[in-house]
Amino acid sequence: MRKNLQQSIRSIKKTLGDSKELIVKKISNKKNMAIVYMLGLTDTTALSKFVISPLQQSTSKDVNIDTLQSSIIGLSETTTESVEQKVIDAILKGKGVLLIDGESQAIILATDKYKERGIEEPPTSAVLKGPRSGFVENLKTNLSILRKILATPSLRTISMTVGKHTSTSIIIAYIDGIANNKVVDNVKKRIENINIDGVIDSHYIAGFLEEKPNSIFKQVGDSEKPDVVAAKILEGRVCIIVDGSPIILTVPFVYLEDFQSGDDYYGDHARATFLRWLRLASIFITILTPALYIAVVLHHYKAIPLKFLITIINTTKGLPLTPFAEILFVLILFEILYEASLRMPKYLGLALSIVGALILGDTAVKAGLISPPAVMIVAVSGLSIYCIPDQAAQLNILRLLFTFAGGMLGFFGITITLLFVVVYLCDFDSYGSPYFAPIAPFINNDIKDFIYKTDIVNMKYRPKSIANNRRNLKRQGEHNGKNNIH
Repeated sequence: MRKNLQQSIRSIKKTLGDSKELIVKKISNKKNMAIVYMLGLTDTTALSKFVISPLQQSTSKDVNIDTLQSSIIGLSETTTESVEQKVIDAILKGKGVLLIDGESQAIILATDKYKERGIEEPPTSAVLKGPRSGFVENLKTNLSILRKILATPSLRTISMTVGKHTSTSIIIAYIDGIANNKVVDNVKKRIENINIDGVIDSHYIAGFLEEKPNSIFKQVGDSEKPDVVAAKILEGRVCIIVDGSPIILTVPFVYLEDFQSGDDYYGDHARATFLRWLRLASIFITILTPALYIAVVLHHYKAIPLKFLITIINTTKGLPLTPFAEILFVLILFEILYEASLRMPKYLGLALSIVGALILGDTAVKAGLISPPAVMIVAVSGLSIYCIPDQAAQLNILRLLFTFAGGMLGFFGITITLLFVVVYLCDFDSYGSPYFAPIAPFINNDIKDFIYKTDIVNMKYRPKSIANNRRNLKRQGEHNGKNNIH
């Protein structure tokens, strides 16, 4: 910053294009001063009460930056900055800036204000039991929610700014002593190397954190639930909080994470085990059901029981489409209905879903365009996909891939495609963590929170698939010794 007050004001105005929203409030005391802020972004009430009034009423003979911060300005948070671009960035984020004639440093005043929605349960992560709070679009609020849960001095944060035109604030959070320092350094380096015009949501950052950007598989965890993010941090993960987004990113990410639900940890573990098997089965139902139907009808009809074969022949007789084209048509039709109901206004979307699912589907069958088995197969596949909603995008692509494989090569095509996908996932890596763990490699300790959900008292160690300090829980009376891991 320039020491001349008028030159500093002119420079700021020129940089901001002489914006009408830029307010300059000049104050004459022992020294000439000016407060600069953006109209609509700054809390003018706080600025007037805690800054302007104390400055006008002050009788202090020694007016300098230290005196202003310690004795006159009534705000709890003030900092100094000498770089003009950083001062302008502070103004654009809603902070007030106090410029003093003859001083090369400006005082940054924490008078920014934002209208934000209240903390409520996320619509995508509803639970029957457990915490119901969710993250919001304000970074400070999200960090405070996280600190309330993780009330430990070991919680570390790294503040960064990304975006040429948005200057979006980002915080990397982790627990020192649990998280792997190599992962923290890797995440920090990747974010520092981001060169982009603006960051609107956390998913803008997710693409830069992926180790295989061209893969269809999800590589970065995300959640709107503070309890879920806190639990992941306690397991050794690193979280990335982006200002303006209620979705928090976490790395490393392993495939088993999306099998887990908040209800699993707040209810009966036997019920949770059953639900996890159900989710696992839903994946195979989603991606394989249409493919198997086409493969059987086109290539392996002799494998169908005679009564079932006769039923299929009677229902598909006279249809203008082949079984392969029919399934593709129904899949596309369901996707169109889904997109239309999602984009329509709330109440119209509900009506559209009913019309599309019942009336349109029934009419198409009666008109002889599609067969009842095709509608049923695609409907079952479409319902199963949302047993694991966080994997819906990937499962949709896999379903089409397997459908083409089954239509062209039958069971052989399905088997080859399945083997390729499994081998590909086994070779996948996410920040040093095996993507398909604890299946490949097989980790006996982690199975208790994947294939089945054991009781909390038996989960003594953090997941081995995530690099961390593995000790998690020690029962009362258990001494250090053979049970410790060095």
